Amino acid sequence: MLNIVIFGAPGSGKGTQSEKLIEKYGLAHISTGDVLRGEIKAGSALGKLAEGYISKGQLVPDEVIIDMLAEVLDSKKDSKGVIFDGFPRTIPQGEALDAMLQERGQAVSAVVSLEVDEAELVDRLLKRGQLSGRSDDNEETIKSRLDVYKNQTSPLKEHYNKQGKLHGIPGMGKIDEIFARITEAIDNVK
Repeated sequence: MLNIVIFGAPGSGKGTQSEKLIEKYGLAHISTGDVLRGEIKAGSALGKLAEGYISKGQLVPDEVIIDMLAEVLDSKKDSKGVIFDGFPRTIPQGEALDAMLQERGQAVSAVVSLEVDEAELVDRLLKRGQLSGRSDDNEETIKSRLDVYKNQTSPLKEHYNKQGKLHGIPGMGKIDEIFARITEAIDNVK
């Protein structure tokens, strides 16, 4: 199976590139946000547990997220692979994902890190906010989200670099040019 983790700062193009990767490689898409919302809507035991945390304004613990992702992953075992979008975000989550996949005789195949300079990220997010009306795409919130990314998610680069799985991809330029750089890295892994 081809299991890809895609990460990058907010505005780096993860969503756009994920869609293209799913189409090209026939991957299943696992988004933690979608999984959480789905479990809560379905009223599953894990969904109720997660909703209890969310309703109190707390983060859903990693163990609960991992259990949900494990169920979703098991439901997609007939796919060619999975792209993980929005997970992992911290080193403990990365370690938990590695363990979950290892239990299933799988591993992360490649980690795509979209590298975009901060000024470009801010510009992209402000433009997205103007076009979409997203309330979280304002300058103050953007700076905060970028700080969270730098402090929590960025250290994952070293975690996956030590495993030889990290592929830093320049995320500036035309969408198709960026996609070509990503597929070149992935095709060398397969």
